[in-house]
Parts: sequence; C-alpha cells; structure tokens
Amino acid sequence: MTTPQQELDRQTDPAAPLLEVEDLEVRFPVHGAGFLRRVVGHVHAVSGVSLRLSERETLGVVGESGCGKSTTGRAILQLVKPTAGSVRFQGQELTKASSSAMQKVRREAGMVFQDPYASLNPKLPVNDIIAEPLKVHKRWRDGGPERVAELLRLVGLSPEHGNRYPHEFSGGQRQRVGIARALALEPRMLVLDEPVSALDVSVQAGVVNLLAELQERLGLSYVFIAHDLSVVRHISDRVAVMYLGRVMETGTREDVYERASHPYTQALLSAAPWADPRQERSRERIVLTGDVPSPVNPPSGCRFRTRCWKAQDLCAQEAPQLVDRGAGHPVACHFPG
Repeated sequence: MTTPQQELDRQTDPAAPLLEVEDLEVRFPVHGAGFLRRVVGHVHAVSGVSLRLSERETLGVVGESGCGKSTTGRAILQLVKPTAGSVRFQGQELTKASSSAMQKVRREAGMVFQDPYASLNPKLPVNDIIAEPLKVHKRWRDGGPERVAELLRLVGLSPEHGNRYPHEFSGGQRQRVGIARALALEPRMLVLDEPVSALDVSVQAGVVNLLAELQERLGLSYVFIAHDLSVVRHISDRVAVMYLGRVMETGTREDVYERASHPYTQALLSAAPWADPRQERSRERIVLTGDVPSPVNPPSGCRFRTRCWKAQDLCAQEAPQLVDRGAGHPVACHFPG
C-alpha cells in the first residue's frame, strides 16, 4: 500500500507513467435459465492485465476478436467497472473514484469508438455532437462555437459542414467527427477502440495519419486497440499482445515485430500478409489447430497451451508470468523462443 507521500511523489515525478494498469480483471456474470436467473458462472473477459503508457507515447494492444482488448480499454476509463486490479491515471486511482472525480478525469482522457455509424447520435447535427462535451463540462460559454469550428478544421473537415447530420458523411468523415468530439476538452490521453476497423482500406490510412499528426501537434498519448498488425506497427511505439484476456507479450515495436518470442505472437505475425508476392508464396506459416477456448471456462495454466505446439506438462500446471526470460522484453511463456 502506498503512503500519501509516495502517492504525491508519483503525481509530481515527470518520469512517472501517465497511465498505469496493474492486474486488471473484468468478469461478467453468466445467468442460468428460469425465473430466478441465478449466476451459474462468469466470463473471464480480462484477467491480470498490466500496462504502462508514458507521455506522448502510443501503446498498441493487439489480438484476435474476443481476446479482451476492447473491454480493457473501456475498463481503463471505467466505462466497464473492473472486478479487481488498479488503474492509475496521472497518479489518481480510478477504480475507487467517485462519479464527480471521474467527470474531471474524462476531461483529460477521452475515447474514440470503433463504429462511427453507431457512436454518433443520428438526430443531432455535427456541430451539436462536437459541442456536447463542452456543454456537459460547462465550457460552452467560453468560445464554444469557435472551438467547434476549430475542431472541425483540426480533423480535416470544413466548419461549413457542421449543420449536416451524420448520415450525410462518409464512414471516414464520421470517424473524424468522433475524433473531434474526443478532442473537445483538450485531453492528454485517448483510448482508440479499433478506430479504423470499420472503414474501407482506402480510408484507413488517412485516419491513421491524422491520428499521428494530432499526436505530434497536441502532445497526445494513445492506447490504440486493433487487430490489424500492420496498422499497429505503423503507429505504435510499444505493443501488448493479448490472448483470451491475458497479455502474452509486450515490448517495443521492434521487440514484438522483429524478435517475437511468444508462440501466439509468432503465429499472429505469420498470418499477416506480405507485400512481396514472391516472399508471400515462399514463407512458412504457423497454422494453429483447434478453437479459442471459452472465456467462461478457460484452460488451467497457460491459456494458449491448448493450441500451442510447444506445450508441455508445466504449461497446464502453472500459469507463466509476464517477465523477461532472456528475450529482452516480457513474455508470458515457459518456453519462449
């Protein structure tokens, strides 16, 4: 337990991480049939996840669908209440913060959602959508209309289009509106929940480049959640690889993409297409067998062991810790290589 002085030192230390996540867990109850609908189990969506994010840094969180990436992002901002663990933003513990304290935190930490079709109110014009955070946090009277016009220009849209409704924009333009709304209160950190996965490939690059420009211009920090390995490699400084609610490997972009040590990371990278067709045809792929286990009843020990070609008895008996085992970066594997 930290003392008040230690907590003060953490908040005032310029080298301290902007965001610290320790042993985060999120479980959802599973209800049985019948009138009483008793709880018969739990979905282990996130289990013991620990992450760090520094100022002006982008942390990419990757993994296949259902691995807990989006739940982790929502739990960081307390949109989903964690079952256990710690989330500290600028030294402040968020899991025990009151609603009024969280309202202040959300001025500094925003979120961009995956689906721009669903995350924008179809009944409001774009001006009102972007203005809503300013009104909720009582900043509208201090140059609100000018701020909305500035935000539209910042994300590459014309202020003249502010009276249009979301259905009058393309998917990429709608996502730019969502980014403008997230930037309205001048946050220090954004959680980006698969911000380009719902967009056409031709539009994705423009949005990713916009995010990189905004980070450079505004000094933002990103938690960038995605399943597209090439996008994550392009924008991230560090990467965390998740599988079935756990972080399997984490490190710098070069560590993960060029010196992958966990079998799951190696399998993910081998499945990603290569631009050179000759190399694509000649390279050896790692094909995983079996299906992803149910998060209601995950395997004992290492959660990846049921699909891993390196699995041994130890993998079923003991869950590997996320530590550096000689690869130069943390890996949750008894037999990395």
